[in-house]
This record gives sequence, structure tokens and C-alpha cells, in this order.
Amino acid sequence: MANKVYKNAGEALQGVTFDGMMVMAGGFGLCGIPENLIAALRDTGVKDITAVSNNAGVDGFGLGLLLETRQIKKMISSYVGENKEFERQYLSGELELEFNPQGTLAERCRAGGAGIPGFYTKTGVGTVIAEGKEHREFNGETYILETGLVADLSIVKAHKGDAQGNLIFNKTARNFNPMMAMAGKVTVAEVEELVPTGSLDPDEIDLPGIFVQRIFQGTFEKRIEQRTVRKREAV
Repeated sequence: MANKVYKNAGEALQGVTFDGMMVMAGGFGLCGIPENLIAALRDTGVKDITAVSNNAGVDGFGLGLLLETRQIKKMISSYVGENKEFERQYLSGELELEFNPQGTLAERCRAGGAGIPGFYTKTGVGTVIAEGKEHREFNGETYILETGLVADLSIVKAHKGDAQGNLIFNKTARNFNPMMAMAGKVTVAEVEELVPTGSLDPDEIDLPGIFVQRIFQGTFEKRIEQRTVRKREAV
């Protein structure tokens, strides 16, 4: 079998990046984001990226790093409210934005990975989301056509992985990672723990290694996006 293990994020991205590419980045907020690969993608200098992600990270971290360097040309996402630089670029016309309802975005990625070119959904009917899209009736209900997404590169993060790319995600950090991994022409995974092939319980594997072309063990900062604390009560 082909060797999928790389030393670090920089090596894992060698030969798979180019200007104008579409990149899917897993994660939800700052949970389960491929932070090592995002930083390495910044360091490649690749530009005019179409980034597919639930959100745009925060200022100075996650996809926010690629916004700061103007490497992202367009975002396809569902929530971007935590990034002031994103807001500034969008309102000034520097950044293109395609908003998707969150479930629609997840299904577009899943459909792309499953080889499904399009699907009909009721979500967004009668709103700006439906503008310019094909409408069709099923059983007296109106649906709109959404297209599947296939990325030139998918970058994902998992809790554990083995040398063949089989992945286990940590609870809700799974989020968008599996379907984006399936939808990438090339998928690179960073993991907290890289274990020998055969050491993972097959029943616990969330994503089969057939969907992963490259893998490495990273180091993680694991920032908290928002922290709310209770005021200390007077004694």
C-alpha cells in the first residue's frame, strides 16, 4: 500500500496546492479545525482560494489567518459572525460570499463525496437563498435544486488516525470533517494521535482510510472561541 504518512503539515501539502483552488476545511467554530494545515496553507502563498467551511474562523486563528493574507477570494459558508476581518472584507467588496443554510452546506459536501451532482431541498424556498435556482414541486411542495460540492483539497482534523488514514473523531469535533474528507479530490488529515495500522477497533472508525490520501500527527493549541464565566459572588 502507498505510504500516506507525512512528517508535518508543510510536507503533507507539497504538490497539491495551486492558485484558484477550492479548499474544504472541516470544523465548527474552532472545534475540530485543521489548524496546522491552515497555517501551512498560508505559508504556501497560494491565492484566490474558494474556501468551503461552516465559518471563517476568528481574527488571527483558523481561516482568519488566510483572510488576513488575502489568500481567500470566496467563502462558501453558513456562519461568519466571529470574524471582524471577514466582515470588513465582505462589506468593502474585497471578498465574495455564498451563504448556505447549515444543513444544506453539509448535504452539498456529503452529496459531492457520494457522487451526487444535485439534490432538492425545501430549505431556503421563498428567501434570497432560492434566487436563481431551479424550483420543482414534489407532492404539492416546492423545492429548490442545490448542487453537490467537490473540492480540489480537503483538510480535516481527527482525534486518532492510523497509517492508512482511518480516522476517529472526538465527539462533536466530528462535525463537518467526515463529509468534507469524502468530497475532496485530495484529502489531508491531521490527527492528535497517529497509531499503527490495525490498532484501531474497526467498529470505532468514523471515516475509512480510502477517503484520506495523506496524514500526519500535529500539535494543537485548541483555542476556545467564546468563554462565558459567572461573576464571583461576594462572600
